[in-house]
Amino acid sequence: MRYVLLCAALAVTPAFADDLIARSGSDTVRLADSPCSSEQVLKHLQPQMHAQFRAASAVVEGRTFSACWRVMGQVAHLLYEDGDQGVIPLTDLKREVTA
Repeated sequence: MRYVLLCAALAVTPAFADDLIARSGSDTVRLADSPCSSEQVLKHLQPQMHAQFRAASAVVEGRTFSACWRVMGQVAHLLYEDGDQGVIPLTDLKREVTA
């Protein structure tokens, strides 16, 4: 299910200061520009890779998941707390609009 959300068509350059978000209905993936600090996610990575990953979270079917991400070419590669992985094309992400 998370894979479907990650592939949903939702424009951005790789460098940003604000959170980026992808939406599919009520499901969301939020990418932050802060270091990944989720121990549940980091345990799935070799220690030398920790600094490459940024913080992320997803809400899918009302459930919240911790995740971390990094840019790989033209996609954001996500790794979730349960070891599941996904990708979002960078062009599918939008800056969060706040009122």
